[in-house]
Amino acid sequence: MALIRTRKIIDDAGASAVIAAAERAANAHGHRVVIAVVDPHGELIELRRTPGAQIASSRVAVDKARTAAIFVRPSREMEEQVTNGRLGALALHGASALTGGIPLRVDGEVVGAIGTSGETPDEDEAISIAGAAAELSVTEVPALTYEGARAAAEAAGAVAAERGVAPVISAVDAGGALMYLVRPDSAQVASVEVTTDKARTAAIYRRPSKDFEDQASGGRPSALHLARAVPLQGGVPIRYDGEVIGAIGVSGATDADEDRELAEIGARSIEAALAVRGNGSANGAEHFPAAAVEERFRSGGLLLDQPGYKIDAGRREAPGEVEYHEHAVDVMHVVSGRATVVTGGSMVEPREVAPGELRAATVDGGEPHELREGDVFAIPNGVPHQFTDVSDPFLYFVVKVVA
Repeated sequence: MALIRTRKIIDDAGASAVIAAAERAANAHGHRVVIAVVDPHGELIELRRTPGAQIASSRVAVDKARTAAIFVRPSREMEEQVTNGRLGALALHGASALTGGIPLRVDGEVVGAIGTSGETPDEDEAISIAGAAAELSVTEVPALTYEGARAAAEAAGAVAAERGVAPVISAVDAGGALMYLVRPDSAQVASVEVTTDKARTAAIYRRPSKDFEDQASGGRPSALHLARAVPLQGGVPIRYDGEVIGAIGVSGATDADEDRELAEIGARSIEAALAVRGNGSANGAEHFPAAAVEERFRSGGLLLDQPGYKIDAGRREAPGEVEYHEHAVDVMHVVSGRATVVTGGSMVEPREVAPGELRAATVDGGEPHELREGDVFAIPNGVPHQFTDVSDPFLYFVVKVVA
């Protein structure tokens, strides 16, 4: 199974485009609001306050956006649950049951969210919806998979067992959210929370949690005030191709030094595996069981991401933008459904979303192709193409080969 995958995250330019569209909608009606855009982890990217907006709205807008991002749904749904009598929804961790937060999606994946505060709930939401409708750019980053998180945590756990110690070991994603936990029967209960705190610190600060313990004990006690950080060694980042994709935390070994050492073992083990095989196995082959493929098709996404090629379990439910790949050849095999793909022609007002990658809303001219189950379709690099009509859903494999 793949140890990492590629995920899309809204970039600074994309956040600015969303904010600008929302601000235009607010100004058109004379609304005084604060607008916030966050990443998929709910962390603030950009905030804008229109003239006359109330000060308190700054924090509320961020709360709404964060809720939409981490719960992958409009924050209105949380408020409706509470209004309809489900008061327990108020206890959901990280949720703000206030209308006005809208997820930002690209190709079905949540890449961030927008939140607006300052006017009525419906008006706030309408502004956020206007922002979410903007054309936005994203960046693609490597992300730890469940299998990668398990491999890292269990590697540290295996060494711990050999040494006769039973710490709790956690693996988190780049945003510090828990992905996998190893808890031996004899582990101390308190370590469950501590190990996750250590891992989160290492992930979101992009450095070992030992750095903060050294600061706090070395004459800088104010390091204790750093948001969401714990000054306890035992948290170590996991890196791939220069990016932090997650972290390992360990708590409950013989002492703090051993916590750190075991976390380093877990992190280095997964990094070594990635260096040798990318996402595949040591001889370059990769096997994806039918159940794993079926699960990937539920939302769509990469099965394999190698330097020279990618395999994508594509899922479409609606037409998409015009795409242009300067260096990538797309070879498609239709699994189910039907679609019309237009190739060639001239892109109308193309924009660059990544080096060698262009997008546009429409294309002038081009040739339509009708795709059905079992068909194979190859698109050379440098050819604009657009899905103009698709069934719901349309499932297809895409092998992207660097030309």
